[in-house]
Amino acid sequence: MAVELIKNNITENTYFNRELSWLQFNARVLQEAGDKTVPLLERLRFLGIFSNNLDEFFKVRYATIKRIVDAGKGGRSALGGISAKELLEEITQTVIEQQATSLRILSKIRRELQKENIFIINETEVTAKQGAFISDYFIRKVSPALVTIMIGELEKFPTLKDSAAYLAVKMVMSKDDHTFESKNNYALIEIPKVIERFVVLPPNGDRQYIIILDDLIRHCLHNIFSIFKYDSISAHMIKITRDAELDIDSDLSKSFIDKISKSVKDRSTGDPVRFVYDKSIEPSTLKFLMDKMGIDTTDSVIPGGRYHNRRDYMDFPSLGRNDLLYEKITPLHIAGLSLQGSLFDKISEKDFMLHAPYQTFSYVVKFLREAALDPHVRSIKITIYRLAQVSHIASSLINAVKNGKTVTVQIELQARFDEEANIGYAEQMQSEGVRLIFGVKGLKVHCKACLIERVEKDKLKRYAFISTGNFNESTARLYTDYTLFTSNQSICKEINKVFDFFEVNYKIKKYRHLIVSPHYTRNALYNLIEAEIKNKKFGLSSGIKLKLNSLSDYKMIDKLYEASRAGVPIRLIVRGICCLVPGVKGMSENIQVISIIDKFLEHPRLFIFENNKDPKVYISSADFMGRNLDNRVEITCPIYDEGIRAELLDTFEICWSDNVKARVISAKQDNAYRKPNNGAVRSQFKLYEYYQNKLKQ
Repeated sequence: MAVELIKNNITENTYFNRELSWLQFNARVLQEAGDKTVPLLERLRFLGIFSNNLDEFFKVRYATIKRIVDAGKGGRSALGGISAKELLEEITQTVIEQQATSLRILSKIRRELQKENIFIINETEVTAKQGAFISDYFIRKVSPALVTIMIGELEKFPTLKDSAAYLAVKMVMSKDDHTFESKNNYALIEIPKVIERFVVLPPNGDRQYIIILDDLIRHCLHNIFSIFKYDSISAHMIKITRDAELDIDSDLSKSFIDKISKSVKDRSTGDPVRFVYDKSIEPSTLKFLMDKMGIDTTDSVIPGGRYHNRRDYMDFPSLGRNDLLYEKITPLHIAGLSLQGSLFDKISEKDFMLHAPYQTFSYVVKFLREAALDPHVRSIKITIYRLAQVSHIASSLINAVKNGKTVTVQIELQARFDEEANIGYAEQMQSEGVRLIFGVKGLKVHCKACLIERVEKDKLKRYAFISTGNFNESTARLYTDYTLFTSNQSICKEINKVFDFFEVNYKIKKYRHLIVSPHYTRNALYNLIEAEIKNKKFGLSSGIKLKLNSLSDYKMIDKLYEASRAGVPIRLIVRGICCLVPGVKGMSENIQVISIIDKFLEHPRLFIFENNKDPKVYISSADFMGRNLDNRVEITCPIYDEGIRAELLDTFEICWSDNVKARVISAKQDNAYRKPNNGAVRSQFKLYEYYQNKLKQ
């Protein structure tokens, strides 16, 4: 059904639908969970990532489509030729199929875990010794945290929290119980988030046992409801997902922080968009719940397994079994750039490129810490989109203020699902004297840049680092990203212009080096593509190579189609959404697309234009999406250093050669793995070897 529908879209509109393409990306994540060559506990964690991705998809994308339906609009032009109502139905059907696949994979993983003497047991499999441990654990840790609501005779059904998991309890009351009028009574138990979802039980010899918190609570239902007399009791999991789009208050008397805070709190009562339930639940119980909650036909109602919030598998305990995990790599140093001496001295001489997580993110923290202490540094300006939970970046900036530096932070309070964390950091930094800027009205600030001003020989000299990813120590261990360290005064001067734009945004700056959204990126990219088309027509060397997270902008896709029709060879590595349809004769036969899903999350944006054998190379914070091109502040930075440019060309080729974790994106949308020809190449492992070899040169 999905493939047939997508093929119809190609015929009619020449694009894959964005939402269905995203679901295909999440299917690639699910493939990792099902891949027997992936370490067993990592497979569980990929299941968690798949589930977490799906939660966010429903909160945002599904919710947006539902709003279109609720407004009585068709939405075909914006959705790639499919109506919003049809799309909701297609999404629900696809997700039901994917959920069924995920349950089959989970079942296989659990059987494999048993072969490794790891047993995930439920409440019916508890031994007497384990039962004593569970009862004690429940009384000490779980019971004080439980919220239990008797809903059978409530006039108003309680508002269920977004993405929280609940046990829906049904009690068939005894004749001796006169507490309730009804024979059947119902309760809801909220699974507490403050307690680990997986409870490790005492081992038995070599055997290790885990019980999921849900089952531990099921085991103790008699303890919770001991005041009632019932003939039978059962508990089934349910979960509701709510619309998470922020509706910003227009009250001028409120500060921006207050407005965002209120909007984030309002998420907990947003309209429901998905209801997931244990498919073994009794039909009468399901009907009772859906009637009470007002679940309607435009909501996605998905029968699931016994457990929801499978995103928690991302934090499944390791149990000391390193043999069932990916081998950890030691992040490498950058050749020629020591963490022992002054980074300013080295960066003053030449540019350096950091490729995380293959190389250590410590360079970013070290540079800021050095700037905070250096008496010659006058000011630090930085953009912040997502920070680590415990951020050395934030502490370095506060340290700089305490040392008399002027520190300006542009912090994006509307970074999706990180709003609360960013508000907390904003308030902390503001209280310490950091000067905060809250961006440009109507635009998210998504660029990742830092500018440091330093006095050298009575003259002001600027240093900068620009990244494709967030200044976040936690994600830098998991996400692949590029960060350029430079003292190129032309580039630094233009980064300063970007910060000036944050302050006085009615003045649009001009740039000779940087490509900056929202004013210049679209046309600049068009011109770069057009130059390759002209080179091809004149018989000169041409080509386009792009590494992206997402490609969904129809006009940009049309320009790539135009280049393909002119004969320009185009190679795309797109991790997530890809609305471009490659390999179609007369439209895109010169375009090849792959997607790599592996141990690390592929996150960098890298643009390479052949330019008649003198490649123009850029790193960027922007994907080829309408929001990045037209509605955000983004920076695309040229790479002038020949050594770094050669390195980026090498890394693209290594990624392109992947034939282990690369999937071919085609009109079939079947996520077929690229097959090895002359030996297996796993690009993430190959890249680490590449940087190891650089240190030996």
